[in-house]
Amino acid sequence: MIKPIVIQFISSLVIFLVVTFSSAAAPEKPATPVIISEVRLDTFHDRVEALGTLRANESLELTATITDTVTSIHFEDGQRVKAGDVLIEMTSTEEHATLEEEKSTLAEAKKQLNRIQSLTQKGATTPTLLDERLRDYDTARARLQQVESRLRDRLILAPFSGVVGLRNISVGALVEPGDLITTLDDDSMMKLDFSVPAIHLDTLKTGLTIEATAPAFGKRIFTGKISSLNSRVDEATRSIVARAILANPETLLRPGMLMSVELLKNPRKALVIPEEALLPMGKTNHVLLVNQTTDSATTEKREVQIGQRRPGEVEILSGLSEGDQVVIHGAQGARPGEPIKIISVDKGDETLLQMLSRQHEDNQ
Repeated sequence: MIKPIVIQFISSLVIFLVVTFSSAAAPEKPATPVIISEVRLDTFHDRVEALGTLRANESLELTATITDTVTSIHFEDGQRVKAGDVLIEMTSTEEHATLEEEKSTLAEAKKQLNRIQSLTQKGATTPTLLDERLRDYDTARARLQQVESRLRDRLILAPFSGVVGLRNISVGALVEPGDLITTLDDDSMMKLDFSVPAIHLDTLKTGLTIEATAPAFGKRIFTGKISSLNSRVDEATRSIVARAILANPETLLRPGMLMSVELLKNPRKALVIPEEALLPMGKTNHVLLVNQTTDSATTEKREVQIGQRRPGEVEILSGLSEGDQVVIHGAQGARPGEPIKIISVDKGDETLLQMLSRQHEDNQ
């Protein structure tokens, strides 16, 4: 009969052998490959969306001020002109003849005035005659200025530099006051007017940055700054009109265009991570925080409080510190406490395909 102490020894030996062989037979789970990103400090803004309409920096409709016939046109449709350029000439033959006549009259009046002034200094004439010659001279000069003014009325000049629109007249046409000749727009700078809900008035100030896009230019972003605010809030919409100035060096933007506006208010320094790092769970959000040593790396599930979002990124209010590393790709296969293999670090300037291609090249 086998003694109990021997049975206990044999049982312990069997358990030891089973555990040993089981451990040897079960291979270790391989490290999960992941891509990580570093928590960084960046400037963040609250974004308010709106729709706006573009206006030229200066804009007007060129019209005639007198009734006369067009004799010459000095611009083409869509041409760029400078301030002071002559755009339209109208019939002025009579005015030019009158101008020459008045110039001659003024020269004669000047000559008579000089002669009388010389005689007066010698005491050879009376002051009354000097006053008459001086009056004649002033009258001739005023009449000359009147003729020159009538001549200027027959020239339509560009009041500022810009681009003209389509012309609505031809040589020989009879124009009257108010007839539209063309339009002129200074498009070197553009004004963007958009309405913002009055609830944002506390942070809506001049100098705030805006970003605007237009359907005609796809995802291209045009930036500008708020230059002024309307003095009144609209009673119907409870919104206020803001005006931003956008540079237009390439003259792509044109008056009347509709633009989508994002107002960047409340600028601040904030912790930022890629949106891919978030693991939503009900009303809470978590991330997989990387714990890295010299020999291995594991993850830790960490709850975070998020703030505002922007395309591809999210603001972190609490739960992380600057320089922490979080998993952004491969989180589905990674488990807290289990080993991970870091195959790439997202720097924010590469796509996922580019990161994987670079990692493949590094391994070769």
